[in-house]
Amino acid sequence: MSEEFAGKVAIVTGSSSGIGEETARRLSALGATVVVNSASSVEAGEAVAGSLPGTAAYIRADISNQDEAHGLIDSTVERFGKLDFLINNAGWTTEIPHHELDDLTNEIFQKTFDVNVFGTWWLTKRAIPHLRSSDDPNIVNITSIAGIRPVGSSMAYSMTKAALNQMTVLLAKSYGPIRVNAVAPGLVATPWTKDWEAMHAGVAATAPIPRSATPDDCAEAVLALLRNKYTTGEIFVVDGGLTLKM
Repeated sequence: MSEEFAGKVAIVTGSSSGIGEETARRLSALGATVVVNSASSVEAGEAVAGSLPGTAAYIRADISNQDEAHGLIDSTVERFGKLDFLINNAGWTTEIPHHELDDLTNEIFQKTFDVNVFGTWWLTKRAIPHLRSSDDPNIVNITSIAGIRPVGSSMAYSMTKAALNQMTVLLAKSYGPIRVNAVAPGLVATPWTKDWEAMHAGVAATAPIPRSATPDDCAEAVLALLRNKYTTGEIFVVDGGLTLKM
């Protein structure tokens, strides 16, 4: 373990697997106290928290529920006395071709926004008063290249990620010295996308770095933004150059 982030308290939402899990592991290895979170994968979330090398806790919360989102922030501060880093990683999507409007039902559209936009907003708004007391306050939103290009698993998903990118720069402009940045990956090889063989093959055939991103690629980008004390309002694209070819 390193002591680089010793004394820091971090929440990583959606951290029972994938990008969130790897980010939680990296932060813990660097000395941070880490709160692991998920909406439903309780056993997996508890296992991640229990396996981290430093102080950690698991808090179940569905961030699409405003009360539960607020409870995640409140419980963290009550237990650990502070909050320094909020990593808004939790998200939801389902694969719907953009030309199939009838398949993008109102229910799917609403759920995508409830988790990806409203959940992130509720957490962030609740966290900001606590972050103001930190000597190194950071928010990092995990967005997507779907927020900057007309691509993505569904039109709703792409719209939510565009909203998060804009939320990032607006918060950065208005709430300094809290630093607010985003990591915008391309397609990431996670348990969520394990059955998307055609999409992974398409990325490998197109991107200058011929593969999908990994959770470690994304976690490394999160750490880079946390470490740079003079960076805010940035959308850090992590896509192997894919958008250069689109």
